[in-house]
Amino acid sequence: MRLRAFDRSDTDAVVALWEECGLTRPWNDPRRDIERKLAVQPELFLVGEDEGELIASAMAGYDGHRGWVYYVAVAPDRQGSGLGRLLLAEVEARLTALGCPKVNIQIRSGNGKAAGFWSALGYADDSASGMGKRLIADA
Repeated sequence: MRLRAFDRSDTDAVVALWEECGLTRPWNDPRRDIERKLAVQPELFLVGEDEGELIASAMAGYDGHRGWVYYVAVAPDRQGSGLGRLLLAEVEARLTALGCPKVNIQIRSGNGKAAGFWSALGYADDSASGMGKRLIADA
């Protein structure tokens, strides 16, 4: 897998990957999420490809206090092969290079498969609850 920064021409393939991996939600327009990310730290939006096929993605950010990682996806037929580990190692290296001391992720309730993946990478429950408030509707 070759990792590189996202390019606008990847949009359709990335959205399809996210849909295939069950990452999209009706209240979040993935194309708007992409545009928002391209306005802030676009170098932290990575994709992985193999022989021209887009097979992985991760969107990260660092606010000067904590790093966050979203939209981590590996094509379902490639999951379990170590590609997610490689992708996250690159994301973590880029965050570390920015001086980021800690990275956070959010896992939707009931997503035990994702929890297992993150645990295997050394992530642990912070005993914190996530809350959110929509400021701009994507409807």
